[in-house]
Amino acid sequence: MSTAQAINRSGAYSYFLNMVAYQICCCCGPAPCSLCCSFCPPIKSSSSTRVMYTLFHILACAVSCLMLSRTVSEAVRENVPFFNVVCDEAHGGGDCEMLVGYSAVYRVCFGTACFYLMMALFLIDVKSSQDFRALIHNGFWFLKFITLLGMVAAAFFIPTESFLHAWHYVGVVGGFTFILIQLILITAFAHTWNKNWLTGAAEDKRWYVAVMFATLFFYTVATAAFTFMYKYYTHPSACRVNKALLWTNLGLCAIMSFIAVTPCVQQKQPRSGLLQASIISCYVMYLTFSALSSRPPEKVEYQGVNMTVCYPNVGRDEIQNEGNAVAIIGAAIMYCCVLFACNEASYLAEVFGPFWMIKVYRYEFQKATCCFCCPEEEEAEEEFVIDDESKGCQKVIHNESHRVAYSYFFFHFVFFLASLYVMMTLTNWFSYETAVLETTFTHGSYSTFYVKLSSCWACVVLYLWLLLGPLCHCRSDSKRPRRSRIKRRMASQRHVSVIV
Repeated sequence: MSTAQAINRSGAYSYFLNMVAYQICCCCGPAPCSLCCSFCPPIKSSSSTRVMYTLFHILACAVSCLMLSRTVSEAVRENVPFFNVVCDEAHGGGDCEMLVGYSAVYRVCFGTACFYLMMALFLIDVKSSQDFRALIHNGFWFLKFITLLGMVAAAFFIPTESFLHAWHYVGVVGGFTFILIQLILITAFAHTWNKNWLTGAAEDKRWYVAVMFATLFFYTVATAAFTFMYKYYTHPSACRVNKALLWTNLGLCAIMSFIAVTPCVQQKQPRSGLLQASIISCYVMYLTFSALSSRPPEKVEYQGVNMTVCYPNVGRDEIQNEGNAVAIIGAAIMYCCVLFACNEASYLAEVFGPFWMIKVYRYEFQKATCCFCCPEEEEAEEEFVIDDESKGCQKVIHNESHRVAYSYFFFHFVFFLASLYVMMTLTNWFSYETAVLETTFTHGSYSTFYVKLSSCWACVVLYLWLLLGPLCHCRSDSKRPRRSRIKRRMASQRHVSVIV
């Protein structure tokens, strides 16, 4: 009995040592990151790496939100020991405005953006995980985390005088660039989904049923969003701008849907239809919701009572709150769109090359699949190696031995732009000096309102250009043969094998 217990103890001890050794190699060595539980299903090294960099970005955004919060700022001023001493050493002045508020958000995002830009420049033209730069990209997580912390901390020692104004203009350019990339990805997503399922409907009529249900679902969501906004963001005696904006965007959604099914558009683009129009309509309604949430409320006298209107009110007797639920929903949707843009852009950049923004719209599917957001891969598959040395931890599939699954450079570059976009969104774009977290996603400012309204109409213009652009081509161009497939770069014949 004692021998069996000794064997069990030695096995558990060996399991624990293996787990600790692999996590140390993950933090300070080139091993990809994985969970501590060996019972978890295997994970691809490309997926675990992207998750870790996403967690880095989420952590930086969370710190920015805390520093922008008025409640947290007051708590830090009152409870942190030696706060004034640290403030004076960091050139912040007696009131220490640099360590809290919009200035702190600018500095945290400066360090985060510099970290991702440094990684992007370092990883230009990485072809496979055999490159020594890929080892740094996929491992050494503790060292990279310390580097990120060091760059953020160093940003607080930059003199305030000219830094904030110069960095503000950089943030404006980067934020608008990220918005443009995000709009291209959303329209490409809708275009690809519609084209994929209509390709399947040409062979199997059941795909028509899927297209119909998806179209009805998105139009229902768009209609529900319009009804919600008209109820909570308008008032009988005020909010005329909100009413005009809602009806204008609803009319634009109707115009897009009508143009998508006109005979002239169908002749040039047989794969266009109401499914992509319904997806774009949903996104337009989300951008409208985001714009209205960012517009400052109005004060009116209604039935002899002074009221603050044009933003959601909850409770009896028209008692109005700050709209915490609306703020949380808006922030969650915004950041989900940010993560989608960062990951999808890096994948498409690897598939189609530097001009992926143009080529993705010309891609032709051979068959319909449920995974419509990503172009189908070539039939040649690559060799996968499952790392069995990580005993005691989740097994890792090394799926980038021959070529990378996504563009390392573009992945980090889009995260660089995303850091600037989040910085500008949190600090109300051009009204950054009065920004506080408690009102960023509810009351906002007119500068944020106009930026989001412009992005909404830019999305409509981009989609209409996709529909009407082919009609402007010369007839001679339409007779030229086109390639039906855009193949993956570096596609080569590879054998299918799994090594454990």
